[in-house]
Amino acid sequence: MVEYRIDRRSGVATYVQIVQQTKQALRLGLLEPGDRLPTAREVVEATAINPNTVLKAYRELEREGLVEARRGLGTFVRKSLSTAPADSPLRAELDAWAVRAREAGLEREDVAALFTSVLDAHFAESKGDA
Repeated sequence: MVEYRIDRRSGVATYVQIVQQTKQALRLGLLEPGDRLPTAREVVEATAINPNTVLKAYRELEREGLVEARRGLGTFVRKSLSTAPADSPLRAELDAWAVRAREAGLEREDVAALFTSVLDAHFAESKGDA
């Protein structure tokens, strides 16, 4: 099950963070079709956010066809976004790179900016698709 981490200083709306983290879990294969998302109550207890915020995020995921709400049962994953398994060699390489970046004294934000700039350079043609 996914555990949401809310960064109140990020400037990103809380519901968007939930949507993004769910999609990331789907891409990494951490969530698969049939898996149940945490209930709104579970997310509220873990993150101290408004239940309507969780419901808004889940509605957005449902609108995108990624999850489905089943009355009285919860919200379940409908489809995966996974194309690279979490245990892929690329992930191991990226993990090693992140360790080196941290040892070099880079902060999380520095690493994110550097990685984003590399992504932008290599995936420039698909910028408008995201």
